[in-house]
Amino acid sequence: MHIEPVLQQSVSQALEELFGVQVPAPAISLQPTRKDFEGSHTFVTFPFAKQTRKSPDETARLVGQYLQSRTEIVAGFNVVKGFLNLTLTDRVWLDVFRALEADPQYGEFPENGKSVMVEYSSPNTNKPLHLGHLRNNFLGYSVAEILKANGYKVFRTNVVNDRGIHICKSMLAYGKFGQGETPESSGMKGDHLIGKYYVAFDKAYKQEIEDLKGRGVGEEEAKKKAPLMLEAQDMLRRWEQGDPDTVALWKKMNGWAYEGFEQTYQRMGVWFDKYYYESNTYLLGKDIIEEGLQKGVFYRRPDGSVWCDLTGDGLDEKLVLRSDGTSVYITQDLGTADLKYGDYGMEKSLYVVATEQDYHFQVLFLILKKLGRTYADGLYHLSYGMVDLPTGRMKSREGTVVDADDLMDEMVQTARERTQELGKIEEYTPEHAQKLYEMLGLGALKYFLLKVDPKKRMVFNPEESIDFQGHTASYIQYSHARTSAILRKAKNDNISPDWSELQKIHGTEKDLIALLATYPDRVKEAGAEYAPSALAQFAYELSRAYSRFFTDVSIFNADTETEKRFRVALTAQTARLIRKSMNLLGIGVPERM
Repeated sequence: MHIEPVLQQSVSQALEELFGVQVPAPAISLQPTRKDFEGSHTFVTFPFAKQTRKSPDETARLVGQYLQSRTEIVAGFNVVKGFLNLTLTDRVWLDVFRALEADPQYGEFPENGKSVMVEYSSPNTNKPLHLGHLRNNFLGYSVAEILKANGYKVFRTNVVNDRGIHICKSMLAYGKFGQGETPESSGMKGDHLIGKYYVAFDKAYKQEIEDLKGRGVGEEEAKKKAPLMLEAQDMLRRWEQGDPDTVALWKKMNGWAYEGFEQTYQRMGVWFDKYYYESNTYLLGKDIIEEGLQKGVFYRRPDGSVWCDLTGDGLDEKLVLRSDGTSVYITQDLGTADLKYGDYGMEKSLYVVATEQDYHFQVLFLILKKLGRTYADGLYHLSYGMVDLPTGRMKSREGTVVDADDLMDEMVQTARERTQELGKIEEYTPEHAQKLYEMLGLGALKYFLLKVDPKKRMVFNPEESIDFQGHTASYIQYSHARTSAILRKAKNDNISPDWSELQKIHGTEKDLIALLATYPDRVKEAGAEYAPSALAQFAYELSRAYSRFFTDVSIFNADTETEKRFRVALTAQTARLIRKSMNLLGIGVPERM
């Protein structure tokens, strides 16, 4: 049973019969009642005061009386300055719960015939994934799961930045300092080994700059003339020309990076339907430049470079092809957009990329619209804020980045220590205990990064993320473990699921059902806003509501067997929706803690 449509229809009838005012039921707006007033749904009468020719308070009082006396769904009401707060009958809440319990796909919407691509991760093969990548991957994966629950066919893609001057820096440093070191000989993951040489390049490069400055060369000129930078640029030219030795080194080191990334992805619990590699796409888009010139979208300057004038759209002039005919990032992104649409033909395409690239995507989408791409209206930049640590911002080239692997290790270790402090794991085998620590540690990390609005820049504090009493995954996971313990006891006691004779319920039971009933709307909201934070908040609110219910009423010492069976059923549905909402965030919940 869906309460809102029934209430909307009843209020619509009340307005017509009492005042002769005709308002279609869907136009009746209902709000959740504020927590400091009794009731569950609130009807605001101000917009109808002129039509009813009564004050907002009087309109609310008359509508409330009508609903209480003429319908079977409203048990009582109160009026606060034109706000009609409605208290529903126990029968309504029981009907709502019956419908919820009977629907195995509750909160999952049927296929809508539309498809969406979610592009996320986008690592560079010159360094391991770091804390910022964690937010990117968790956000992309969760949004993909949420859109799937909303009925979309979802394609998950990863565009890997595997070429360019930054890749050559690691390659050059490895060639100079590596002495044949491999992941096997060093005991390091491949991506970490490559990152080591990216940092080594920067250290040696900075020393060369200082040496040149000591000889009287200006800083900007020193950066350009430093021997390492000139060698890296030469290496990039040799790669683009297909030099066998350079390409062989590139393939070997990228292979190490891919193996390392895959291990990290598996631990994160994320995956992709397809990888696109910049080495295969960087030449794409040149045909589009020619098309744009013919359509008058682009123009060529005397030096041969090609530009797009976006000043009329409040932006600037954008270079789309260099004077020597080589591509810039926007060129390849235009080509890759065509390539992805050709592969999948999706109605929507989400780019999960940090806010630093807001302007780039604004330009990219606008150019595609000017070129007449039919898919351009479905493009969306899911922008997210950077993640800092309490110690400040991270920098890859200086080696101050927190590697994703190291942070996940730290989180699992913290989960181990906190759990052992609390005890209650004596019955666990070492293998099961390790799985629990992994679930708690990674769950804490994911939840902390996802509970915040994606656009907000945030500070990640590992110490705050694992707290069994706070707004954390650990608190929610503990709540699920408690519900599981109750359900195990109910099963051992052979408690029947039949509660059909129940007529009255406790206030905290109503509150719990009312919250459970909002789950489909939360899934819709999270999908429409691309905001996992909506489901993170729901899981937390549900865990708190269950805690209040657990404190206020006795489950196994209920006054009647029917009440006991109902409370077990309510526990089972709470556990189910905690599980479903956390799964959409990519977070597991334990049966025992």
